[in-house]
Amino acid sequence: MNKKALFAASIAIVLPIISVAQTPAVEDFSSLIKRLQAEKPKFAQRQKAMLAERYDLADRPAKGAAMSRGKPIQDGVRAKLPTGMTWEKLAALSPEDVKAKQLWPAGFMPLPHPHHEAGGMIFPKFLIEETKKQTDRDLARFDLDFDLPDHFLPEFPAPIYLTTRPDLGDVSQGQLVTLSNFNTLFKDTLNPKQLEGLRLLVTPFPQQQFNATDDRRSLKASQGVACFDCHANGHTNASTHTVGDIRPNDHRHRIDTPSLRGVNIQRLFGSQRALKTVEDFTEFEQRAAYFDGIPADAARKGVNVLERGSQVHFMAEFQALLDFPPAPKLNVFGKLNPAKASANEMRGQEVFFGKGQCASCHTPPYYTDNLMHNLKVERFFKEVTINGRRASADGPIKTFPLRGIKDSPPYLHDDRLLTLEDSVEFFNLVLELKLNEQEKKDLVAFMRVL
Repeated sequence: MNKKALFAASIAIVLPIISVAQTPAVEDFSSLIKRLQAEKPKFAQRQKAMLAERYDLADRPAKGAAMSRGKPIQDGVRAKLPTGMTWEKLAALSPEDVKAKQLWPAGFMPLPHPHHEAGGMIFPKFLIEETKKQTDRDLARFDLDFDLPDHFLPEFPAPIYLTTRPDLGDVSQGQLVTLSNFNTLFKDTLNPKQLEGLRLLVTPFPQQQFNATDDRRSLKASQGVACFDCHANGHTNASTHTVGDIRPNDHRHRIDTPSLRGVNIQRLFGSQRALKTVEDFTEFEQRAAYFDGIPADAARKGVNVLERGSQVHFMAEFQALLDFPPAPKLNVFGKLNPAKASANEMRGQEVFFGKGQCASCHTPPYYTDNLMHNLKVERFFKEVTINGRRASADGPIKTFPLRGIKDSPPYLHDDRLLTLEDSVEFFNLVLELKLNEQEKKDLVAFMRVL
């Protein structure tokens, strides 16, 4: 055999071996379900133990304080302190001492996703149940469940206030707005273009974990996820996800679902705030964020490519109508009317604009500066991996509006702060403010009426 023929024969033998070696084994759907359901209790217990170690999770409503439709607000600081430590003692230490002595509260560390290594969209049980009741869509995952107790989450369904019709008050009529009822509820309130925008916002489209492929995380082939599954009634139900634009996986952030109320006054969108309009964000969600930023998965699972002029714009126009809840104690400049406010609320406003330095970022009337700020929280703790999430530098984070903030627990970009009291203690340490106990209480009282 000549050299040329010998080479050809060798290639013919080697190529099938290479081909077989490089073809990954495809796990069939029934095996995937069996494996992930077997692993589910282990990761659920891991998350439950971590939350119990970090927080006081008791249902302890605040007296005389409620969200817009009456759900009680949870009271008190819920992050646990190291043994023998007090908030006053901790605030007296320098960041270097806190880090060296490992005294940073565990509840102020980045919060991992319910199963951080798996990631993906995950919904509270009440949203899953109501969506299934109304539309027969099942948003349950067979591999994991939502982790935070319901009493720390926003009220459900949330009221809807429209900038165009403040006279109507809550136009949701106490219902979760879905594809089954949106037309009945809004046909006499919205113009045809806005109504079509709302229809698209409640229409499910394929998403990474909810679709018709055999690597999905829903038992049945799914139509997908609607924008208003996370942003229920244009607000938030605290559904969570892991950000798709950071790698490796242990550095990916758990992300809070922000409220869409007041989106018309905001100028930064997306997990890295790289998008400048709600139109950009609406289009980006369908093309990239829905599929963890993996274009190949988007193509394979059925990406919904929105048309900018007749779909994206319509959706954005409706989103721009979503208003903050009424704040009867605020004047036209967004500050308290002394004739309506209590003494502690007035003192809280003074702290907010003075010693607390809150207004440096949260400027009235909407209490945001539409900028990014790096809190450099990592100066208080050493890097450590917790339940698959590496606690390290968060980098710059967006200044979210504080108007209506009592309706949007839990707080910070990854939900690590369960109450407004937690938020005050966190920023008292991070900004080294040295607030006293009364100033903290007054600050909470002020934020509750924004």
